[in-house]
Amino acid sequence: MAEKVVEAPVLGVAEDGKPSSPATREEGLERWNGTRINSYRFFVTLWSFIIMGMNDGAIGIEAYYSITYTVVALLFLSPFVGYLMAALSNNLIHHKFGQRGVAVLGPVSRMIGYIPMALHPAYPALPVVLLFAGFGNGLEDSAWNAWIGNMQNANELLGILHGAYGLGATIGPLIASAMVTRGQKLPWYTFYYVMIGVTTVDFFVAITAFWRATGEIHRETHQSSTGEKRTTTRTVLKEPITWLLALFLLGYVGAEVSLGGWVVTFMLRVRHAEPFLAGVTVVLFWLGLTIGRVLLGFVTGRIGEKRAIAIYLLLSIALELLYWLVPNFIASVIFVTFLGFFLGPLFPAAIVAATKLLPNDYHVSAIGFAAAFGGGGAAIFPFAIGAIAQKKGVQVLQPIILAILVFILLLWLCLPGGMRRGGLERARENKEGLGNDTRCGLQQLIRQAPDVEPPRVRGQLAEAASDTGDVLAPLFVSGQIAVPVDVPPCRVSLFQGAEEDVDGDTQVGRRGGGVEPEGREEKNVTGLDGGLVRVDASQRVRVERREDIDAGTGSAWGEGEVGYI
Repeated sequence: MAEKVVEAPVLGVAEDGKPSSPATREEGLERWNGTRINSYRFFVTLWSFIIMGMNDGAIGIEAYYSITYTVVALLFLSPFVGYLMAALSNNLIHHKFGQRGVAVLGPVSRMIGYIPMALHPAYPALPVVLLFAGFGNGLEDSAWNAWIGNMQNANELLGILHGAYGLGATIGPLIASAMVTRGQKLPWYTFYYVMIGVTTVDFFVAITAFWRATGEIHRETHQSSTGEKRTTTRTVLKEPITWLLALFLLGYVGAEVSLGGWVVTFMLRVRHAEPFLAGVTVVLFWLGLTIGRVLLGFVTGRIGEKRAIAIYLLLSIALELLYWLVPNFIASVIFVTFLGFFLGPLFPAAIVAATKLLPNDYHVSAIGFAAAFGGGGAAIFPFAIGAIAQKKGVQVLQPIILAILVFILLLWLCLPGGMRRGGLERARENKEGLGNDTRCGLQQLIRQAPDVEPPRVRGQLAEAASDTGDVLAPLFVSGQIAVPVDVPPCRVSLFQGAEEDVDGDTQVGRRGGGVEPEGREEKNVTGLDGGLVRVDASQRVRVERREDIDAGTGSAWGEGEVGYI
């Protein structure tokens, strides 16, 4: 005879000892308009992201240097190296110099890249100078994402922030096209005079906005949760969630930039569109992405990041499939516009997920690494597509994008917390690991294996229960519950959740555990606070307890599984 030891579910606890919730966490965050300086800083970050979006707007490089798809694609790899350097140094720069250091180094690094580009050097010099531009963009990208991701209404604010990027990506090609193909028909490199001008403005406004955000202030507000002097990048990289989100952003940015970069060529070569109409298509893609980031940002937070992004990705996969298979120009324009719309909120939502799943002192380094590593998607995938298109034709774009979208959807589903709103916060409080939801699903499938005998109630409990007709009635012993059951010698895994409703506020926590009975020993199934534990013939464990919180009656419940492995 074996007995299983079960702990009652544990609810998330806030600093004041009460169960925490998404609402209480939100109230503890700063607001973008809480102070005048915060409002000013927010608008400065929007300007920075507009410049980042404009960064890839130059046209005519391929014709000027008389180079192939593959050689042009090499220009995408150089900024990736700069982004990677930013990812590895971002945490140290914050620790030493704070956001002030980012406000100085970001624009200066971009200027080092843009000034030589305006002088149109020999082609071998281009990858070198673009490395500096990538480093500057990577610093500001990661720093401002981390800062705004820790504010109230982060989904909405990040949607607006990344909408600014989409706005820059929309107007950049329009400005370049107006300068290069119309009017005076200026050389391609004159576009970088514009970039030098807007980056100069960024330098001065960023310094005035973040001058007081020093390294000392950053160290005081981001103390290490690991006992170290500071949370290092190495520590953060040991966290699996950091890598999952980095890979997610790598795939997402790769799909986004590949579509934006190659859609004109695809429409010209495969859909046989006029050059002007092909150019309109890419503008509509970026416009859809911009609008989607702003509008859907207000939807994402209300239904939960994990559920929302899963829905957006499923719709994006359907639209990409239609874009690939329906050989009609008008239909293609519609599909690619809505594809941009639903892809828009993915990056902001991933940043919010990082802030909800990781400790506060991890945010700058983890988000910085994930954003910068993800920025590498703008280099790797366009380069790979360009190399393949050189041999197989640009029609390979669509199946590659489709595969990327399916891949990042699978990655996203590996995040813990379930699909309910507030699940990410509960996963952090209860330290759930990656793939937890997948494991629960597998346990559901195997919990009634036909070759294993389910638990049976035996002995005095069965005799006492026969009087009431309840063969699952518990037996209370010294404030605990002893349920003698007969379980075959096997591994027993338990996983249960807990939910509490107090005055209309829902609090949810989860906890898992497991024991391995040897032979048929007797053990106790125990509950806390006089809790009630039931083991039924369907191999499910139910844990119940009631308590009084702030004079309001609350209840906690949970269901776990007795699985056989």
